[in-house]
Amino acid sequence: MIKKKIGIGFGTWAWGNKLVWGYKSETDDILLKKTFFDAIDGGLDLVDSADSYGTGALFGQSEKLIGDFLEELPKKKLKKITIATKLAPFPWRIGRNGLDKAFQESNQRLRGKMTRVQLHWSTYRYAPWQEEQLLNGLGDLYEKGLIEEIGLSNTGPKRLDFLFQKLKKRGIKINSIQIQFSLLTKPSVEDEAIKKICDENEIEYLAYSPLGLGILTVPPNKSPNPKTFLRQTLFKMMLPKTIELRELMSNISHKYSASQAQVALNWVRSHGAKPIVGIRNPSQAEDAISALNWSLTQDEQAKLDFYRNKCLANMPKNPLTSP
Repeated sequence: MIKKKIGIGFGTWAWGNKLVWGYKSETDDILLKKTFFDAIDGGLDLVDSADSYGTGALFGQSEKLIGDFLEELPKKKLKKITIATKLAPFPWRIGRNGLDKAFQESNQRLRGKMTRVQLHWSTYRYAPWQEEQLLNGLGDLYEKGLIEEIGLSNTGPKRLDFLFQKLKKRGIKINSIQIQFSLLTKPSVEDEAIKKICDENEIEYLAYSPLGLGILTVPPNKSPNPKTFLRQTLFKMMLPKTIELRELMSNISHKYSASQAQVALNWVRSHGAKPIVGIRNPSQAEDAISALNWSLTQDEQAKLDFYRNKCLANMPKNPLTSP
């Protein structure tokens, strides 16, 4: 059996986010437009957004920008990519029709071009009934022909299997699962269990934050100071603990005339997951595209696995991820 080559997608959390990423609409939007088209022209085949991406008055800004850009994308190229968004299960979005209004608003911002709708996080830990009702509501939208594909995010293996079987009884497939997965996430049996479920049921396995909010891109001899307070705090905490890991990444990157970001992305791909890399400028898009041109050896993957276990610098996990 020939293994299908895993691609790379790109995420747009930063597009409209002032708090973490210091977004400035006056200057960033022109740059983001070029970034968007460069990424798609270069072969990044999944665009990931969310209705909650965009801080304060900029709520939904990521989707709006993507929708505007898609208006200029030729239909031939549009057919080759997946436009995915995530709908947030906020406490006030309850009942089987709880996401209907959110779906309509996202669909409008994305100019009716979305391919996949994902539930942004699991409500299992505080309101399991809400999650089931909302997922059934997405199933209703699918049956009406309003949604092409359904995905989950921040869902553990037990809940993934339960929800997959629940929709399967209706003849509806869950197309993808998105979790936080990188060289900085804590190794767990849950990750292996998710991968097994995905392989057995042809579910696309997506990895968000594959660069650890940029930490994995920092050369071992550098200590940058990000623009926002949240990232400054995270870098101060994580950089000292990851020097050995980043030294290994740097050595591997030199071998391939690549970047540490490419090493991080190809490590994710070597584990059977599609990385969803956050990009904000054309150079980052070009770097991610270049990662498609090479792969890690088994020995390099094993060494990176070893230092991942050793560095003890695990990224904070989403507390709303289900078991």
